[in-house]
Amino acid sequence: MKHLRNALAKYLSDLVLIAGAAAIALGAGLIYPPAGLIAGGALAIAGAVLNALGGGEGQ
Repeated sequence: MKHLRNALAKYLSDLVLIAGAAAIALGAGLIYPPAGLIAGGALAIAGAVLNALGGGEGQ
């Protein structure tokens, strides 16, 4: 149980980021389907850039 709690604490911000991006893309897609695809792609690119830059874990 402690291992699960540590893993969840380590990846919680990433999970919240992914859930927020999915909610934005879904909401845009409910209004206008192509907008959902565009928003999802833009958020995926932004997430990849943030991941490439790193989170400062090693600092």
